[in-house]
Amino acid sequence: MPNKQVAIIGAGPAGLACAEVLSELGVYDITVYEQKPSAARKFLMAGKTGLNISHNEDLDIFISRYDHPDWLAPMIQKFHAKEIQAWMQGLAIESYVGSSGRIFPNEMKAAPLLRAWLKRLQERGVKFFYRHQVLSLQDRSLTILDLLQQQPKTIYADAIVLACGAVSWPELGSDGKWQNWLDSSVIQPFQPSNVGVLVNWSAYLQPIFGQPLKRIQAWVEDQPRQFGEMVISHYGLEGGLVYRCNRALREILRTQSSAILYLDLLPDLNQTQILQKLQQGKKQSLNTLWQKIGLDKTKIALIRDVVSKADWNDVLKMAQHIKQLAIQVQGFRPIEEAISCAGGIQLDALDENLMLKHNHLIFACGEMLDWDAPTGGYLLTACLATGRQAGIGIHQAFNATETR
Repeated sequence: MPNKQVAIIGAGPAGLACAEVLSELGVYDITVYEQKPSAARKFLMAGKTGLNISHNEDLDIFISRYDHPDWLAPMIQKFHAKEIQAWMQGLAIESYVGSSGRIFPNEMKAAPLLRAWLKRLQERGVKFFYRHQVLSLQDRSLTILDLLQQQPKTIYADAIVLACGAVSWPELGSDGKWQNWLDSSVIQPFQPSNVGVLVNWSAYLQPIFGQPLKRIQAWVEDQPRQFGEMVISHYGLEGGLVYRCNRALREILRTQSSAILYLDLLPDLNQTQILQKLQQGKKQSLNTLWQKIGLDKTKIALIRDVVSKADWNDVLKMAQHIKQLAIQVQGFRPIEEAISCAGGIQLDALDENLMLKHNHLIFACGEMLDWDAPTGGYLLTACLATGRQAGIGIHQAFNATETR
């Protein structure tokens, strides 16, 4: 019996993970189509500052970071941080756990891992066609344009895997055009995630644009506090700490024109301790006093911009502001600038093997599905886990058909 033909659309981590699972079985002819000149461009871009591929925290806590933890749990339990480290080691890529719990390759780069991964897939017979853009999908027929030859062709596959990404960083390949191939009723509109937020600063703050707010806590309404740092930018705030608050802010901004992000500028001191320090230094200048209690120049500039001048000499009110500085967030930066997206193919449109319920033997995985997570290795882990699940699902679907 001839091998089943599997077409994978997209050569990012999810598509490659699916190809890997299927190539291990040796009974499929696998072809990966990628519209860009090379594979995994967003993966490579993310790895330029150090490839954070997963996180070495308790698995239950790890899974709780996602907005649909129960749905993702079975997939991540099959391919979690320890599994990822073992997989990397099988590609001769050693890894380490940083002080934050994040997992990095020893070389801190994505390119060596990607080269080893592609080499192994090619040795197993996986074929790659770059600069090939899918124009349409009809049943299991694909119309594909060879971008070099400008020649369209139609191919048929026994199973198709959509691993096309979301809509952030479209210049790297995730342009969202795949949304035209599916019924719009199964797609949750995309929204930016892990992206900077908009704040209307005054001109006073301009000299500190680009400066970090270090060792602070941030939270939204009754959500848990998050610890870390963020950066003051010309448009508002950016960085890992504010990204972790994106989801809660997004929920509020669905129905309101603005939302409040709270900052604790001195989390190592309680309000009473701050109040006592402020009372002891009343004869000093405000800048000197604020610096002595632990505020750096960036935090002081932020306070002067956000807090009414009438409160500056009121030690009780200033102690409250320092512990709960209210920043009015107006919205998010454009989705094209986002590290990732919320939204995508609705989860109830998929079966447990990530096959589209109304499109037999068409599967979907990666960031094009409607799940969201913060940065810190969660995004890549879910892409790998869902890609592998799609590969497992294809094999199970064919086995089920053959045993009927």
